[in-house]
Amino acid sequence: MSATLARSAAGLGMASERTRLRMVARLREQGITDEVVLAAMAQVPRHLFVEEALASRAYEDTALPIGFAQTISQPWVVARSCELARAGRMLDLVLEIGGGCGYQAAVLARLAREVYTIERIGALAARARQTLAAAGIGNVKVRNADGRDASSNVVQFDAIVVAAASATIPPNLPSLLADGGRLVIPLGGAEHQRLTRLTRHGEQFERETFDDVVFVPLKSGQE
Repeated sequence: MSATLARSAAGLGMASERTRLRMVARLREQGITDEVVLAAMAQVPRHLFVEEALASRAYEDTALPIGFAQTISQPWVVARSCELARAGRMLDLVLEIGGGCGYQAAVLARLAREVYTIERIGALAARARQTLAAAGIGNVKVRNADGRDASSNVVQFDAIVVAAASATIPPNLPSLLADGGRLVIPLGGAEHQRLTRLTRHGEQFERETFDDVVFVPLKSGQE
């Protein structure tokens, strides 16, 4: 564990566990009903994934800056995205687009056998790897790449979670879903987005629209 992570962990100590339980109680009040997701949220130390100066605010229900004009999503958004992706089912393989600091991947790692997360900003991808390792989470693979170009000739995913907003569903992603798999993505413009779920049924796709959200835009390219 790096010195910064060690100080953050030591500074909050057991208080962070109590704070996480209060966060989970708030998530229930906000309508999150999947107890498996709530248990995962209770287990992941969010304060390790934010800057040391913001560690005391880690369990507030707000997005926080992580550098490079990116944010760690508010806990409710992470819980809701995971709830929609899980849809009450066990998950085997999960793909995340827009890994950021690694927090949502850490939650997904509690819900799935293996998580692949793609982050286009190299420094954030490196930080996510370090933090996930420090948190003892070993079933997440972090890749520095352009998520809009994600492809696979072999692997199909039970769930794909996109943590950035797009006007349309990237055309490469639906084909990466296994039969019955769910893609969760915020769709819309800069000021109005809706969490949207695409479920694969053979060669047909069912589309559902859910909550209003605000995400940074899904960009192309690799840094």
